[in-house]
Amino acid sequence: MTRSLLAGASALVLVCLPTTAIHAQTQTPAARQTPAAGDQPATDQGAADQGSSSTTDAAPADDDKQAPIPFEGGQLTITQPEQDGEKVLAYDGKPLASNYDVYFDKVVKVGGVNVALVDVGDGGNQCGPAKVIVWKPEGGTVQTTTVEQDECGAPPAAVSDNAIYFVPYLLPGESRPALQWSPTDGLTTSGNLSYMPEPGTDWKDVDPSKYQNIIDAFHNEAVYKAAQKLLGDTMPDMATSLLVGGGTEKTASGAFYASGCVPHDCGGNDGFMAVDPAKQTLYFARQGDKPEPDAWPPVTTWPADVKEALDKALGN
Repeated sequence: MTRSLLAGASALVLVCLPTTAIHAQTQTPAARQTPAAGDQPATDQGAADQGSSSTTDAAPADDDKQAPIPFEGGQLTITQPEQDGEKVLAYDGKPLASNYDVYFDKVVKVGGVNVALVDVGDGGNQCGPAKVIVWKPEGGTVQTTTVEQDECGAPPAAVSDNAIYFVPYLLPGESRPALQWSPTDGLTTSGNLSYMPEPGTDWKDVDPSKYQNIIDAFHNEAVYKAAQKLLGDTMPDMATSLLVGGGTEKTASGAFYASGCVPHDCGGNDGFMAVDPAKQTLYFARQGDKPEPDAWPPVTTWPADVKEALDKALGN
């Protein structure tokens, strides 16, 4: 519920409080890729496609070929000059951006200016694209700005009449700036957001059947506080090592667990997390280039079945 409230309200809060600090939760890696309509940060109210419909969504066509998009008296095109090479976003033949995944999102109106939004990224496991903003100032030439807050792209754009807002995804323990863009002011910082678990949730509320990724367990306040005590400042790094992962499994004693890895570094930076709600205990491990993984608490204190799950998951 908190994630949905954040998605619907964050842009409005940012409009009213441009310098405030806001608490927020992360979404699971799967949700990062293609948020459902109900999870978008805001609707495109007030936006217009060249003065007609509210938005223009240009989905990829057959064979990954995308038709030209009319824009400000010219055409935006996406081509792939070389087979298996990068795709190129261009305006009337002038290159604007390139990468292996390039897709039109939509055209909106911001501050009375037509703005094209294009997703540009590396592709790959659990990493979303950056957002390229294209616009043409009155009497000027086509301009671009790229919004990319980390190696895994940018959050979805929330469009209002006068600005586009980018509310960052947060991992446990993280704080990040929320950004906004307008044709007059460019890209600026609206405020700072910090990860926050669901207030009042306890060990009895832990339900692994609802988790798309074991990182979702951090939404529980009791789990979050226990993890914070164990991991300290390394909590975001630990969560990152679990990003590429799936559902959970259960040990004989009733603890549930899952393993994962850092996007684009599977096998080189892997993580393991186990939760025992009955004993109100957490277990974490990260395997890098060292023979033995780092563990919290020390592996010598782990129950035998949880240690066995760790060895199986990380191949030790």
